[in-house]
Amino acid sequence: MSAKQKKKTYDNESISLLKDEERVRKRPAVIFGSDDLEGCKHSVFEIVSNSIDEARDGNGDRIIVTRFADNSVEVEDFGRGCPVDFNKTENRYNWELVYCELYAGGKYDNSDYEFSLGLNGLGACATQYASEYMDVTVYRDGYEYSLHFEKGKNIGGLSKKKYSGTRTGTVQRWRPDSEVFTEIEIPVEYFEDTLKKQAVVNPRITFVLRVENSEGGFDEKTFYYENGITDYLDEITREGRLTDIVYRTCDRVGRDAPDRPEYRMKLSVAFTFTSKESDQEYFHNSSPLEYDGSPQKAVRTAFRQAIDNYLKQNGKYQKNEKAVKDDDIADSLVLISSTFSSYTSYENQTKKAINNKSIYDNMVDFLKREIEVYFIENPADAGKITDQILINKRSRESAERIRQNTKVNLTKQIDLANMVEKFVDCRTRDKSRREVYIVEGDSALGSCKTARNAEFQAIIPIRGKILNCLKADYERIFKSDIITDLVKVLGCGVEVKSKANKELATFSLDNFRWNKVIICTDADVDGYQIRTLVLTMLYRLTPTLIEQGYVYIAESPLFEINTSKMTYFAYDEKEKADILKKIGAEKYKIDRSKGLGENDPEMMSLTTMNPETRRLIKVTPSDAEETAKKFDLLLGDDLQGRKDYIAENLGIYMEMADLS
Repeated sequence: MSAKQKKKTYDNESISLLKDEERVRKRPAVIFGSDDLEGCKHSVFEIVSNSIDEARDGNGDRIIVTRFADNSVEVEDFGRGCPVDFNKTENRYNWELVYCELYAGGKYDNSDYEFSLGLNGLGACATQYASEYMDVTVYRDGYEYSLHFEKGKNIGGLSKKKYSGTRTGTVQRWRPDSEVFTEIEIPVEYFEDTLKKQAVVNPRITFVLRVENSEGGFDEKTFYYENGITDYLDEITREGRLTDIVYRTCDRVGRDAPDRPEYRMKLSVAFTFTSKESDQEYFHNSSPLEYDGSPQKAVRTAFRQAIDNYLKQNGKYQKNEKAVKDDDIADSLVLISSTFSSYTSYENQTKKAINNKSIYDNMVDFLKREIEVYFIENPADAGKITDQILINKRSRESAERIRQNTKVNLTKQIDLANMVEKFVDCRTRDKSRREVYIVEGDSALGSCKTARNAEFQAIIPIRGKILNCLKADYERIFKSDIITDLVKVLGCGVEVKSKANKELATFSLDNFRWNKVIICTDADVDGYQIRTLVLTMLYRLTPTLIEQGYVYIAESPLFEINTSKMTYFAYDEKEKADILKKIGAEKYKIDRSKGLGENDPEMMSLTTMNPETRRLIKVTPSDAEETAKKFDLLLGDDLQGRKDYIAENLGIYMEMADLS
């Protein structure tokens, strides 16, 4: 008897509370978005962003970030220095509030910073909690303060000593903890990209990146943009610009709802149009916005409305032409948006998107007016811009028409196949692998369906007796459901012209859906007749399939020879004799092979379906022609020729007949 695992209880003692550093160390993704390298990167940005807030508010104009070889990071600024001494209001030391308490900081009432990147009072504490160690040095008020933390806990309290120098600021060095993050080796490229973007949206602030090299020295890069986003836009669009760079900025106030507080915002946009490239980058309070939020939506709305109005007013649309879409404009627009607000509704702590309604409303109003004025004052630029947008639009529409027509044609082929009664398709759409078996009757359909490889083998059963396509006229042929269903499944149409087959009239090998068409019938007289009728149909209606080598016959064994050890299959009398010779004195039983519908799936797979073991005969044009001639002789109008042939060959066919 197997032992049962004891069920864990869920009672009053099951509820627990994460305390202090455990809140971050055990659930880092809640704060940083993930516990992998992306989360580790964000923990670094939290510290950098605090220094940026200080510098942007006029406290220092340089920030130094150092990446050490052991994956530790240091951020040094020259601001006022983080307050760390005793706080009489909270009756605690400020260093405890900043580095050991989530939701504690100096940015809740907007009194210290006009526009702040950090808002939630989480960053410094969360990064400290997620670190193997953190050392903090603060210069302010004539003192040098020092703190040391290990795995979220302070070691030794606050050290304070007189400082005779003139500098102020904060230096923080820490190593992300591999017990918290699955990966801590942040690539140099991340630091380069981050500091460059911060230099773009924080003009006249110098960002220095120091990277420790293998010799123990440091490689340095400096990022600085005197004019911020306009300098950056000029840097990335020096080739192929249709217009000069346009820069617009404004200050607004607003509220997101009548019962919400009013807040300040600063909206800045630099843009140009090109014929070769497109790019839009968005920042809010200097944080990159990667997801669709208020500024992105506002830019799309403002440009679309302004450009659509211009095209209508200047008669640039053709008669009944549809309006431009966002993508038509974006295809040639290079734009950098940098917005700031004293209140920000971030999607989450990682600050990848904002959803302030007032920022959206104000930005649409401001930007739409500025574009309209720009077009009026610069008619030549307006003409070049809108002409390029119309080129983008009409190219897109042309491509969409081609895509839609192709989709309709392909869907029609698939739908036609799905409409064929009892047709069983395969999964793959790779024509180089697809095979269709034309089988004899519903019983064969069942056994073949079970034995097939559904990935690439499809099956269509022939229901009833197929029409003799050599004797019948086209009108009668195309009234046959069996024949039209077969042609629909093939997908390529037919190579004959007739009013009766308009739906199937155009032959195209591109629309042929298969790599192999395999005729699979019983190894008896009836099976041979059905095989011949199908071959004749293909020979008359789609001869190219035979000429190109797409048509095959699946050989079915005539005899099944069973011994006590194994089963053999013989496809003719000679093979039967060879097998009997091979097994020698061993006892055996010989049976005429059963019809396809009576074979078990394993046998069907082995003898008929499995590419590794089956036998296929490729039908050549000469085979098809000879078949057609022979079939015409036996079932055509040449009565005397048929009598002569039977008289000469009756003995052969009597031997093949199963008269037992």
